[in-house]
Amino acid sequence: MQSVLIASSEAVPFVKSGGLGEVTGTLPRELRLQGVDARLILPCYHDISAPYRSRMQTMATFTVTVGWRKQPCTILSLVEDGVPCYFVDNEYYFQRPGLYGHYDDGERFAFFCRSVLEGLPHLDFSPQVIHCHDWHTAMICPLLKTSYQETPFYRDMKTLYTVHNLKYQGIFPKETLGELWGLGWEEFTPERLEFYDQVNCMKGGLIYSDAVSTVSRTYLQEIQQPHSGERLEGVVVQRRSQLYGITNGIDSDDYDPAADPALLVNYDSSNWHKKRQNKEGLQEQLGLTVAYEKPLIAIVSRLVEPKGLDLVAHVLYELMSDDIQLVVIGAGEAQYEHMFQVAAWLYPEKMAYRADYDDWLARRMFAAADLLLMPSRFEPCGLSQLFAMRYGCLPIVRETGGLKETVIPFDQYAGEGNGFSFTDYNAHDMLHTIRYALTVYHNDKSNWELLVKNAMQSDNSWHNAACEYAGLYQQLAPEGENICVQ
Repeated sequence: MQSVLIASSEAVPFVKSGGLGEVTGTLPRELRLQGVDARLILPCYHDISAPYRSRMQTMATFTVTVGWRKQPCTILSLVEDGVPCYFVDNEYYFQRPGLYGHYDDGERFAFFCRSVLEGLPHLDFSPQVIHCHDWHTAMICPLLKTSYQETPFYRDMKTLYTVHNLKYQGIFPKETLGELWGLGWEEFTPERLEFYDQVNCMKGGLIYSDAVSTVSRTYLQEIQQPHSGERLEGVVVQRRSQLYGITNGIDSDDYDPAADPALLVNYDSSNWHKKRQNKEGLQEQLGLTVAYEKPLIAIVSRLVEPKGLDLVAHVLYELMSDDIQLVVIGAGEAQYEHMFQVAAWLYPEKMAYRADYDDWLARRMFAAADLLLMPSRFEPCGLSQLFAMRYGCLPIVRETGGLKETVIPFDQYAGEGNGFSFTDYNAHDMLHTIRYALTVYHNDKSNWELLVKNAMQSDNSWHNAACEYAGLYQQLAPEGENICVQ
């Protein structure tokens, strides 16, 4: 049996800030269904709720070296939905509100990375593969290679590094190489960890891992180009022979409109017209005009520039002149928050904005809305479009990354598709596509129904992606036969 430790800075159901947590929380459960002994490790944050903390048991307590510091570390554990989960605890680093954005994030995740490796001998678990995600866990790869693999316990361990978003790299002053990571200056070269006279954690994962994956095949191709490579395209190209694109999935059981307790009325593809009750309920909840016939467009997103919000800003008032309603949930850059606040004030019966992310409200939006707008400048995979389709909400996306792979644009002649898309990063191309979708909504009811059913029946579950990961683990650490059935 393959044994894999998934190392992540967040994971559902414990804590999440976005898609990373969805992926790393769901993947191990699906892998275990495929016969992989997959386990999860993450920091024991203050934000983990009391019901989970009350179930945790202490596995080990030891001291971890962070540069010149000696810090206490406790490994806690619980089993959640059949998955053994481990939590790295240190009161100073993790018992504070919030996951990221602290002044000492470099030190916090340096501690976490080394604690993962130091803690393994205490867990009675020796994974064949450590699967690291994003920059927060990337330095496990160079630490394993440079400081641990001479020890028999670690000798045969392999690492897989997954890039969720190349933009966020974990870049710190060069002095942190020794002060935080305990590595010598021989690692500070352009071929290793040096990056424009700084230390780049993501580069460490890219260079030192045994294989690299990205969260979609399209994104794999994009990050090898200067326009999307974030100054690391040369490093990515260097790893081309060990580079894999595996498109994310979603938990189809959790995100199931037929059983989701967040919804006012449950439904499936055979009775999707029950979306009406959900739509009218959301309109009433948000203070919009209650009118089922009005097309409702949703935006569920972090409000940051890569999400294509400059396009929205350019044509927002043109869009609001149409007979539509717009609901937005998400926080981020002040300029975008202010933009939606002002628009909601100007059009109170047509638009609603909520800054604080609420998972139940997001699910209600997917169930109520007719369209989801995702005009991303780039999008490694994207999950909102997958959630939306599951609920019969048709995505309008720009053709980039995982959006291009998962959303099939409507073809009126073939009667195919599960959404709408546009190619160029252009505001009026986006507006034209929105208005085309509205035309289909109003004037082509049969094709609209076909699109909704196609979207709801799209297979975006984790099964296929988990099978691909299981095969990749098998390549890295051959043992037995890959029993996963596609």
